[in-house]
Amino acid sequence: MSTAPGPAFARLVQIMATLRGPDGCPWDREQTLESLTHFVLEEAYEVVDAVERGDLDALREEVGDHIFEGVFLAQVASETGAFNVADALQAIGDKLVRRHPHVFQSDGRVHDAESRKRAPSADAALARWDEQKATERAAVGKTSGALAGLPKGLPALLQAYKLSKRAGAAGFDWVLASDVVLKIEEEVRELREVVGDETLDPTRAEEEMGDLLFTIANLSRKLAIEPEAALRKANEKFASRFTAMEAWIRTSGRRLEDLTLEQLEEEWQAAKARQREAGPRL
Repeated sequence: MSTAPGPAFARLVQIMATLRGPDGCPWDREQTLESLTHFVLEEAYEVVDAVERGDLDALREEVGDHIFEGVFLAQVASETGAFNVADALQAIGDKLVRRHPHVFQSDGRVHDAESRKRAPSADAALARWDEQKATERAAVGKTSGALAGLPKGLPALLQAYKLSKRAGAAGFDWVLASDVVLKIEEEVRELREVVGDETLDPTRAEEEMGDLLFTIANLSRKLAIEPEAALRKANEKFASRFTAMEAWIRTSGRRLEDLTLEQLEEEWQAAKARQREAGPRL
């Protein structure tokens, strides 16, 4: 395992500069900050996937890919004179020191173990981070509202989770998780009314569906469940079970498309039972 990241990082930066250079790769030279956003998100999700699978070999590669996307963005920005990768690294280093006043003194030295300025808990540390962040935003004239600064590019489910978390921290929250369940039932009733109407209003249906999903994200927060992770696991469970059902039907000489809905439900339940017998519950 390498212990000196400097040379390896410098090599990556040089490789990226070469790829963007006159004798480099046509595809790399065509990329813009806007075109790269898709790849940044894709690599982030691949990192998460490797973590959730516990695949450290894959994670090593995915972390490298994720870092590469940052270097790529910085290289493109440097060509316009905006900033380079060293500027970005300096900025994050300075931010980490500022946002951890319970670890670092103003001159960058580390507080001693007995310092009263050290945070006694993770919650206290997060509170100091948020306080410093609010101070920084106010200093440059940015709004300091409870919902300010949340990236608009977040996946909608994760954004709902974070919006409700911030609103809850400001005191706008349900008392119990069971209260949120009651709200979900109310939202389901409203959606049912729209769906049951003979003249379905697509706009209202979209609105009521959004309200339901937002409330479900709130329940996830109250239960301390990260909704994106929970939904990914549900997706994986569904895909695994559906694929197993499809394979079973195929080996019996039948086609999925030829079965009735009732027959498919029977096969689904059978696949569910087989998976439970075969190993951990899916």
